[in-house]
Amino acid sequence: MLRRKVTPKQHHAGVHVWLILMKAFQALMPHAQESIAQTGLGDSDFRVLEALLHKGPLPVNTIGPKVWLTPGSISIAVDRLVRKGLVVRKEQPADRRVRRVELTRKGRALIAATFRKHATAMENVISVLSTKERVTLLRLLKKLGRHAERCDPERKRSKRGRVN
Repeated sequence: MLRRKVTPKQHHAGVHVWLILMKAFQALMPHAQESIAQTGLGDSDFRVLEALLHKGPLPVNTIGPKVWLTPGSISIAVDRLVRKGLVVRKEQPADRRVRRVELTRKGRALIAATFRKHATAMENVISVLSTKERVTLLRLLKKLGRHAERCDPERKRSKRGRVN
């Protein structure tokens, strides 16, 4: 394979930053996927349970965006978790239109144990970075993500009421 030398200008170009970010993400994904697969849960079920573990009971429509699931997909995921006895839906006395999803004891025990294993697996991969490097990386990724969201033409269109 022929490799091109990256010039100093190309080294910090936006497309090069994006490429390196994507390569790092793709290198991390197999570790996360393997860790989640060992839990016996599917990826979306794991993400929903993890959100409920760390955020507490949430309305169904709040969970979807937190775990990158569409409204239809989150409903299916919650139904599946209800059938497994891992979560329950509860109506809110103050507003019966809102149904919150809560972990059951069984669900809490399962996700707490599996999340600890997942956290350990991710720590093993991330351990190459010092605490200072992690703090810097997190700060920069958040800054980049917030800016990218503000620049997203799809978000701008939807905020103005336009339909795709």
